[in-house]
Amino acid sequence: MTNLAVLGFYLLIGFILKRSGKCPDNTAEVLNLYVIYAALPGVIFSKVPGLEFSADLLIPVIIPWVLLAFSAVFIFLIGRALNWRKEIVGALLVCVPLGNTSFFGFPMIEAFYGSDAIAYGLLYDQFGSFFGLAIYSTVIIALYKDQNETPTVTGVLKKIVTFPPFIALVLALLTKSLSYPDVFQRLIESLAVTLVPVIMIAVGFQLKFRLPKGSKTPLAIGLLTKLVLMPAVAMLLLFSFGFDSTLIQVTVFEAAMPPMITAGAVAIMAGLAPRLSAAMVGYGILLAFITLPLTYELMQFLA
Repeated sequence: MTNLAVLGFYLLIGFILKRSGKCPDNTAEVLNLYVIYAALPGVIFSKVPGLEFSADLLIPVIIPWVLLAFSAVFIFLIGRALNWRKEIVGALLVCVPLGNTSFFGFPMIEAFYGSDAIAYGLLYDQFGSFFGLAIYSTVIIALYKDQNETPTVTGVLKKIVTFPPFIALVLALLTKSLSYPDVFQRLIESLAVTLVPVIMIAVGFQLKFRLPKGSKTPLAIGLLTKLVLMPAVAMLLLFSFGFDSTLIQVTVFEAAMPPMITAGAVAIMAGLAPRLSAAMVGYGILLAFITLPLTYELMQFLA
């Protein structure tokens, strides 16, 4: 609980600094860039080489895609049954399947499982959430946004191969058997320890809580699906493996993360129910401080 409280204080610091008016408007963007280009690659290079390769490592790679398909179909059917507007369905199709598995997930994993477990979260995030953002969200935006431009395969691939954490992950896997020079080892370790505070302060900067008028039902269903139903489905899928493995627990834990901030931003920029998209992210993060500990305790009980 102490680690969780520290994360909450980081979040509060960012929230207060944003509203103090003393920071530049692009502060959150600068912090995000630092995380993407420096802190996250530092974590990747320091943690990924320690992974012992086995078939089990495919679990955090496959599960996010299974959950993405399940949640997308579920939201689509609910939207049709309740006759939601096209922009609301589109917003939830972007926000619900894609979890905040890095900017919020890594600090939470470290708080509950320790820093070494972040390596499992990296697999879930890079091969699941990040690919989902690059590929799946692009398709959804193309289908639900009124636009003249059509996304291309080349454009999507370029997003993937030029994303710094993905480049770092590939390089870390390729150099797994090598020993890094002392200077480089010190560098990546010093960058890695900055990940959690900087990420959480950046998240605090980006929180928005304006409840969208007439969208309470989609908001409630969207958050229940993301924070409760998706980890429950993950538990059912992985029940036969048991919950005494850190890899299995982290996979379920990542499935329980609130909506991805970037996914919310993409939905907002596409004009898909902007206030609902912002509320999904803001309220999702707050509620996750309750649902994630409950998810963790349930897995400890089942282990």
